[in-house]
Amino acid sequence: MKQSEKRAVVLLSGGLDSATALAMAMEQGYSCHVLSFDYGQRSVTELNAARAIAAQAGVSEHRVLRLHLEDFGGSALTDTSIDVPEDQAEGVPVTYVPARNTVFLSLALGWAEVLDADAIFIGVNAVDYSGYPDCRPEFIEAFERMANLATRRGINGDPVHIETPLMHLTKADIIRRGTALGIDYALTVSCYQADMEGRACGRCDSCRLRAKGFEDAGVVDPTRYV
Repeated sequence: MKQSEKRAVVLLSGGLDSATALAMAMEQGYSCHVLSFDYGQRSVTELNAARAIAAQAGVSEHRVLRLHLEDFGGSALTDTSIDVPEDQAEGVPVTYVPARNTVFLSLALGWAEVLDADAIFIGVNAVDYSGYPDCRPEFIEAFERMANLATRRGINGDPVHIETPLMHLTKADIIRRGTALGIDYALTVSCYQADMEGRACGRCDSCRLRAKGFEDAGVVDPTRYV
């Protein structure tokens, strides 16, 4: 018999976007089971941020899985020999982690099946994004189709949905929405190379997008900088 509460697996990196996606899932009445990844990323302080956000939100459960994507490298976020760029580049940037969202969503899908969850929330965005191919609507649509070919729920006619509530919002829109939901953005870490105290560099692409978002939203930026 199907459980009565709505359950969702929510991917939470500790950044601004994923924190907002979590708040939106909770607003929609989902019991949120939150999943974060220690994947060998350069800035591990974002995991401390994820723990703080999940605790403040009062989620049903928060798990952190360890993956070793640094064994492959190929990204400035997982290979310290590649510098984090401080200028905006054309095309797919070196901060793209190969197949990261595919891996994350696949693991979230496995947990969603165990929980009999109705949805997986991910804070990807196609407006203020940095050229990552796995943040596009086409990717999410294709993954959802695949997920419902490969799972018990899918073949039983009760598909799991991949929810992307931020997909078509600007960074300013996201910040306004999250502020209305009471998110403490001071807890979040977006910087690609934040220090061990969670202070942002203020120079990388992610920092620039974040700062411009607060400026455009007319909201005081609570980010702590080095």
